[in-house]
Order: sequence, then C-alpha cells, then structure tokens
Amino acid sequence: MVDSARGHGVTMSNTSFRLKDIGPGLVIAATGLGAGDLVAASVAGAKFGTAILWAAVLGAIMKFAMNEGLARWQLATGTTLLEGWVQKLPRFVSIYFFTYLLLWTFIVGAALIAGTGLAAHALLPGLSLEAWGIIHSLLAAVLVLIGRYRVLELVMKLFMALMMIVVLVCAVLVAPDLSDILNGLVPSKPDGSLLFIFGVIGGVGGSVTLLCYGYWIRERNWNSREDLVRTRRDLAVAYLLTGLFGIAIMIVSASLSPETVTGPQMALSVANQLEAVVGPAGKWCFLIGFWAAVFTSMLGVWQGIPYLFADFVQQYTTPDEATRTIDTRSAAYRGYLLYIALPPMIMLLFGKPVWLILVYAVAGAFFMPLLGVLLLVMNNRRAWVGDLRNGPVMNLVLLVSVAVFGLLLYDKLMQGIG
Repeated sequence: MVDSARGHGVTMSNTSFRLKDIGPGLVIAATGLGAGDLVAASVAGAKFGTAILWAAVLGAIMKFAMNEGLARWQLATGTTLLEGWVQKLPRFVSIYFFTYLLLWTFIVGAALIAGTGLAAHALLPGLSLEAWGIIHSLLAAVLVLIGRYRVLELVMKLFMALMMIVVLVCAVLVAPDLSDILNGLVPSKPDGSLLFIFGVIGGVGGSVTLLCYGYWIRERNWNSREDLVRTRRDLAVAYLLTGLFGIAIMIVSASLSPETVTGPQMALSVANQLEAVVGPAGKWCFLIGFWAAVFTSMLGVWQGIPYLFADFVQQYTTPDEATRTIDTRSAAYRGYLLYIALPPMIMLLFGKPVWLILVYAVAGAFFMPLLGVLLLVMNNRRAWVGDLRNGPVMNLVLLVSVAVFGLLLYDKLMQGIG
C-alpha cells in the first residue's frame, strides 16, 4: 500500500511493532466511519450483493494514501498541511477551504446531531429523536471541553472495538458462501453499479476529518521524520479496520436485502431485517453498533475540527511562526467547538434549506480531488519535503484517487444542474 521507507530518508531504528503506537489512526478511522458509511455500504450491498466488496477496499487504500501524504508533509516540514496551503500556495486555496470549512461544519454538525438522535431513539424511544440529538451534542462538547486528547483516544479505541465486534458478528451470522465473498473482492462492475461503487469508495473513511490526523499525531509528539514508520503502521491498522467495516456492512445488507431507503433510516431497515433472520439479539446488536459509529464520528468531529479553525486564526494573528500554538484551551478552539455543537441544532428543529444543501454537496465534492492534487504537487517538491517526497507507488495511488473523486465531483455537478 505504501512506498518503502528506504530511500526516503527515514531511519528504520524503531521497527518493533508496539500496540501503544496505534492510536491517532484509530481515532481518525472511528471519526470517519459514521452514518454516511453505513448508508452507502448498506445501499450498495442491498442492490448488488457482494459483487462490489472490492470498492470498500479501494476506498480504504485511497484514504490511506491521502492520510499518509498529509502526515509525511507534516513530518518533513514541521508544519501542518493547512499551514502549507497558506504559506506555499495561491491564496484562493486557503480562502476556498476556509469558506467550505464553515459550511461543512454547519451541515455535518446537523447531520451528526440527527444521526445520533436517530440511533439513540431506536435504542431508547422514551425521548424524541431531536431531544436525543441535542443531548448527544452537548455531551460531546462537554467531554471535549473537560478532557484532553488522551481521553478522546481511549474512548475512541473502546468504541471502535465495540463497532468492529458488533458489525463483524452480524456479518458472520448472516454471511453467504465464502466463495461469494472472495469473488466480491475481485474488481467487477455489474450493470448500473458505477455510481454506487463511487459512493462506497467516497464514503469510506471520511473527508475533511482526514486533516485532523496531523493535529492528533502532534498530541502524541510524533514530530520528527523518524516517526514516519510509526504513523504508517498506525494508519495501516486504521484503514485495514475501515475496509473490514465497509465489507462487513455490505455483507450484512447483501444477505438481508433490506429496503433501499435513503438516509440513516437504511440502518434501521437493516436492523429490522436482522431481527427477522436471527432474532431480537441481532437487531439490538446492530443498533448498538450503529449508535457507536455515529457517536464516535460526533466525538471526533467535535474534538478535531476546531483545530483547523484555530490553525487558520493562528496563521493570520500570529506572524511569528515560532510562537504559534494550536491550544485546545484557546478562545478560537473553544469558540469553534460551540459553533459545531449549538447552531446546527437549528437545522434539526426547522429543516435544511435546499440551497444550502446543494452548495454544500457541490463544494464538498471539490474537496477530495483538490486534496489529492495538492498532495501530488506539494509532496513532489524536493525543495519543500526533501527526500520524503512521493515515490512512484504513492503517486500512482494519488492519481487514481484524483480520477475517482473527480468522477464523483462530475456526478455531483450533474445532479446540481439537473
């Protein structure tokens, strides 16, 4: 999946595998695996069975490549990727991203509040969906305010373990023949499946949240070139689990053939089908996994995204690079945390303006191909990253990623025009 560290200036002295080195990657994986991933994989499985399991694998590889490139830039230069955009690239890049970040935060905040509310209401219907969503948003904000990164990492590891165990158990209970699963790992394109393939690839593993990884490895004090081997192992484990999660969801949906409804209701449809096949335990097992997936996404976004805003503020308010710090106790960080946790509740209570959703969908579709192009440009400049520049394998994976996400962008634009 990655180029060899040999020949890229990385010291291989710390080659022993240690479980305690696996952390930020699991946080990024748990954050990226939310309701969107469940829905995309469930719909694809319901429509095409196990025929496109390979799309989940390809999506995990692409997101791995982008996250590895982000980490490599940071370890080579000592600056976050966002700092690199501000300092090295034309101003429109950072202006576009900052504008999109404000919009992304509002829409995704509302989606996560609704998703956690739906998951909790399915488990405990005593409160309304809206009430549960608001409670989860406030709880996540409090946990971020009073906790530190290490607390977040521990909580996310526990939830990630819960998610994986629950989903894998459900997949085993309803799994088809092994031959069907193995055939599904071989690339194929059933009639009418192209957009669903792109949906699975794009849905696996997050988008803007990839940028949070740079701040989380700083919390671990992974700041030198020698830490590249550690980050690669960390990300490899994370995206291996991400791919397995996507495959397991598709297997469950393929075996149960739930109604291909849209939105988070798809997860409830899968749970109801599980109850019919394996009994109430199967339904509750899946609902717990669904809740864990959306709540970990909320926790990761609430804790990680304010770093991006605080980093932007630092770029323009602290000219001296040596004195810049991204402090979770700063007014910029905490203010943006409140912006994530509170204003999006308006959309939960009063609905989503159609024009806002359209702008968000189109702007968001630009992000992943843009990120791939920028990593190709920035990480191939020897003057910027030295001998940690991209190798041929990484360049190839990034080029494929740009092509795939570019096609997703085209589809979004066509939907918008239509």
